Amino acid sequence: MSEEPRYLAVDVGGTNLKYALINRSGQMIKKSRMETPHEGLTQFLEAIEKISDKLKGQLNGVAFSTPGRVDTTTDTIYCRNSTLPYLNEVCLPRKLQKLGLPISVENDGKSAALAESWLGNLNDVKNGMAIVLGTCVGGGIMLDGHLWAGSRRLAGEVSLMPADQTNLADDGLFGKTGSAVRMIEAVNTVIGASCLTDGHCAFAAINAGQAQATQIFRQYAREVAALILNVQTVLDLDRYVTGGGISFQPILIDEINRQYDWILERRPWVKSTIARPEILSSRFHNDANLYGALYRLFNKLDAKHDVPIDLDNLLVNAGR
Repeated sequence: MSEEPRYLAVDVGGTNLKYALINRSGQMIKKSRMETPHEGLTQFLEAIEKISDKLKGQLNGVAFSTPGRVDTTTDTIYCRNSTLPYLNEVCLPRKLQKLGLPISVENDGKSAALAESWLGNLNDVKNGMAIVLGTCVGGGIMLDGHLWAGSRRLAGEVSLMPADQTNLADDGLFGKTGSAVRMIEAVNTVIGASCLTDGHCAFAAINAGQAQATQIFRQYAREVAALILNVQTVLDLDRYVTGGGISFQPILIDEINRQYDWILERRPWVKSTIARPEILSSRFHNDANLYGALYRLFNKLDAKHDVPIDLDNLLVNAGR
């Protein structure tokens, strides 16, 4: 075991499995990714064990961010209808006992909220929300400076919120209409890109003002803005931060804010009644789930997590 406490943080996404080695002061030492195994639980566990073996002797614990509801008293995942159904009713600490390390699990949206509240763009607000745009839409809510999970730890599951009242299929939920992956695939389809999942290619067309790409992107931003407005009418939050891989694109936050105001201009009753929150990019973008998962592990271990942080150095490392 390393003299300096180091931890493996793993963000389990529907598309990619991102992981990083982070020390106790929050500095990311190295990170990588691989395609998330979809064959089954055995392949998933083998992937985690292989990653851990490469870091053998360096680790003091493993922290997971996963989709689905997480019972943090047992670290059991419940995600029957997610893109990774093999994780349903799985207790990762039990399945990975052979690692001989403390293991914690937290929901992906809640991990993002914890990260941004701990070290990011929710640090200075009592009431806020992190929204993660990826394969689906993750959400984590901070109320009065604390994570609000709900009595069944389902608060913030905005992917399940209806987006289209005329469509009662899954495509009518914000988890589909707010999917960054689906938006990128749609853009790449209309521009004839060779790889439909290439986000850089999609945003090159969007930033260049390609007409069809821009139309798809604006409609997507309007869906995210509508989601934020729906939450705002219920919770009256001060700030929303948007994460996920596409949050690196400055045009995203600009367009979400523009579409939010577009909606308000057409709903004067709402505009005159509901407070207009700040809508910002997350500080940690695609790495928020990694830091939030680690924060949850620190709390489980009762480790000291309020040590001084060199944010400039941390963010440089996080951007590698």
